[in-house]
Amino acid sequence: MKKVLTVYKNIGETPLECLERIRSERQELVKERLSYAGRLDPMAEGVMLILVGDENKEREKYLGLDKEYRVTILFGMETDTYDVLGLVTSKLVISKLEKSQIQKTLGEFKGKIMQKYPPYSSRTVNGKPLFVWAREGRIHEIEIPEHEIEIYSIEINNFEEIQTQELKKIIDEKLSKVHGDFRQEEIKKDWNDLFAHTKNESWQTVTITVYCSSGAYMRSIAHEVGQKLRVGAIALHIVRTRIGETGL
Repeated sequence: MKKVLTVYKNIGETPLECLERIRSERQELVKERLSYAGRLDPMAEGVMLILVGDENKEREKYLGLDKEYRVTILFGMETDTYDVLGLVTSKLVISKLEKSQIQKTLGEFKGKIMQKYPPYSSRTVNGKPLFVWAREGRIHEIEIPEHEIEIYSIEINNFEEIQTQELKKIIDEKLSKVHGDFRQEEIKKDWNDLFAHTKNESWQTVTITVYCSSGAYMRSIAHEVGQKLRVGAIALHIVRTRIGETGL
């Protein structure tokens, strides 16, 4: 039996739900100790490693592997989670961005940089995960920690516009796949209100490939790109395409 399984985590699944799905699909794993090495947010999909049995003792080795992602950034709005699974905190009326503007801004992320953890993440501060502080409306009471990451390369794959009705369809579909308590009903209402009142006929997006060290948050990169361009942005799609030497 393989001690390291390469699996595909679907949109909407938590890493634990993905792990339990794999366990249920493969009877030989029913009695084995399983864990995942490197989590993915519910709105992200892609490669995930599952460690089997004694390989769990080597977990730290797998957690430190470099990663590659394909990320679609949506401009013109912000959410409190920096992705689709969040409440809309601002919508900005913006002039059209030029590809050269985005390319220049992305270049600022190359190399070793300090990145703050997203407010909705599992990083613990004073014994409590950041997402708990955020849900309680007390995130302003603490200083969000940051950590060093390295972006080896960040390249534009596609730069295009998406029509409002198509964007609404994409977001509705993504939210419908999430289970558990992630404020879905409140978030769906928020998005519906935005689309009901927006005057935007289309929205700009850019799809990028990011090759980076372990620990880099794609949601934060999307948010920070929007901040630097002063237009706001969220991660619309996140696909992890590679962990170490293992890829799609």
